[in-house]
Amino acid sequence: MFSELTLQQELARIERIAHLALASYGPVYQGQLQLLCHSENATCAVTTPRGQRYVLRVHRPDYHARSAIASELAWLAALQQADIEVPVAIAGADGELIQAAGDAQSGTRFVVLFHWIDGHEPDPQQALGPAFQRLGTINARLHRQARDWQRPAGFQRITWNHPSMLGEHGHWGRWQAAPYLDAAATALVDETVSLIGQRMAGYGEGPERFGLIHADLRLANLLEHDGRTRAIDFDDCGFGWYLHDLAAALSFHEHHADVPMWLDNWLLGYERVARLERDDLLILPTLIMQRRLQLLAWFGSHRGTPTAEGLGREWVGSTLQLCQRYLRGKPVGAVIAD
Repeated sequence: MFSELTLQQELARIERIAHLALASYGPVYQGQLQLLCHSENATCAVTTPRGQRYVLRVHRPDYHARSAIASELAWLAALQQADIEVPVAIAGADGELIQAAGDAQSGTRFVVLFHWIDGHEPDPQQALGPAFQRLGTINARLHRQARDWQRPAGFQRITWNHPSMLGEHGHWGRWQAAPYLDAAATALVDETVSLIGQRMAGYGEGPERFGLIHADLRLANLLEHDGRTRAIDFDDCGFGWYLHDLAAALSFHEHHADVPMWLDNWLLGYERVARLERDDLLILPTLIMQRRLQLLAWFGSHRGTPTAEGLGREWVGSTLQLCQRYLRGKPVGAVIAD
């Protein structure tokens, strides 16, 4: 959790580390740095004197081990070989894709440089049906590749299941630490979490339902350009329910009036590539509610960051309304009638 002062200090550290990191790359990659996003990690645009652009990712400390980052990059390379457009990492002057940069003043962090991908984030206020169709198709292709891919020895990525999302030691913190929760609200969320856990246990983690996923393929991690949708930011990729990727696509917007239309389009795009069973469709409202409460936990552990502070009391209030609807059997995103 950042105060205004500590956030400024963190951004200053990131800027220094990013400048030091560029020294690890060849002359053609040197250029001006501009912070693009600061959330889990920090991403900076690198613009060379010739106008070429790259993206430098500065990893947050104590989240992923070097072996886990290497596993992410191995999957990206395999996806690229499968003709799926994803970020492509660039090796440093020493031939390594992962660099460690920093000093005694700022600390040392892992960094990765990627080729630039043109595009912009889809606007949730615009007609997103076609974008969600394309996203559904992209997800189906990711899942098909992940099911067929022989992962290299030592492959290591995080696991996203119910305890790791909403348990006492969740990867993104405890949902109970979120702001604006009084005793009644806490009891409501607790009841919802319990029911979600029961239903996800019934759905199970069989290999046809649970495997390697992007895990954070929300609007902010999509780039639209010339009618094409590309997925970026695989930093949270790991092992989870395949259809968690659909729930993640709705992140922060689960209460939006257009969610049913977005769902229909995502499913239409997905089923052009892969088939879903009835049980998969029935579990979608639970996955969507689980993701929303995972974001509630994230809100509590990321106070002070621009994204978290932009949510506010109203977003928490809409989360509680979604919990009430879910418990009444009228969840947003239901695609099969009771």
